[in-house]
Amino acid sequence: MAENETVFIIDDDAGIRDSLSLLVESVGYRPKPYASGVAFLESEKPEAVGCMLVDVQMPDLNGLQLQQELSNRHFHLPVIIMTGHGDVPIAVQAMKAGAVDFLEKPFNDDVLLDCISRALARLASADDAANAAREAEKRLTQLTERERQVLDLIVAGKANKVIAYELSISPRTVEIHRSRVMEKMDAGNLADLVRMVLSIKP
Repeated sequence: MAENETVFIIDDDAGIRDSLSLLVESVGYRPKPYASGVAFLESEKPEAVGCMLVDVQMPDLNGLQLQQELSNRHFHLPVIIMTGHGDVPIAVQAMKAGAVDFLEKPFNDDVLLDCISRALARLASADDAANAAREAEKRLTQLTERERQVLDLIVAGKANKVIAYELSISPRTVEIHRSRVMEKMDAGNLADLVRMVLSIKP
């Protein structure tokens, strides 16, 4: 099923490039690793097909800058952003700029492969996307006013402590609201939640 589908791996860490290449190859994808965004752009053409795993923190071009350059050059590859701990606000920015998913390092192999599978299946029909947006909008109406405030700040990339300060509530209360938001929105993780919210925003 995965045969001939290419996964472009952009990471300045050779060890990560090698391990990700072995992983995607083990399930039948064709890995194409690059040490930088610049190296990718010098080698690939806009008609390239597949998906991209992009580390957000890189010298020369970081993940966000690479995304912008991909857009400028009319690449249409779905991008999965890989982030370190504490880079969630950047990952949210990346999703607002068009990334299809993000993963926080260290991540589980199965979670990564699931993300790749979703990214490669992104050519789903417009009807499917519209149905998903309608479903997300329906779930949104189930949130209380406070839960909606917490959701908006989560999607803005704010940490729990910052949300607590801005809403004048305790970090523990934020955690409770956050848990309820995830449950009511039926979001498996933060990337799911951000994707849902962005799908229903004009």
